[in-house]
Amino acid sequence: MEIRILGPGCPRCDEVAKRTIDVLAELDVAADVQKVKDMKRIMEYKIMTTPGLVINGKVKCSGRIPTKGEIKKWIEEDLS
Repeated sequence: MEIRILGPGCPRCDEVAKRTIDVLAELDVAADVQKVKDMKRIMEYKIMTTPGLVINGKVKCSGRIPTKGEIKKWIEEDLS
């Protein structure tokens, strides 16, 4: 599983990363989690606002901090 956190490294982006890592630990799921700070790479995902969360190449959320419940649901959906 590949997870990308899109954003310049602001506290909101850090919170998305923290929540995502917490959920992965709760589910005992291994994933390649990377923070993408380069604006050119972020623009490739066609999001207008950060933070963004991308799971296995699909943008799940942008412009807000998703709840742990949302992140858990998205990860479980991609596992099945």
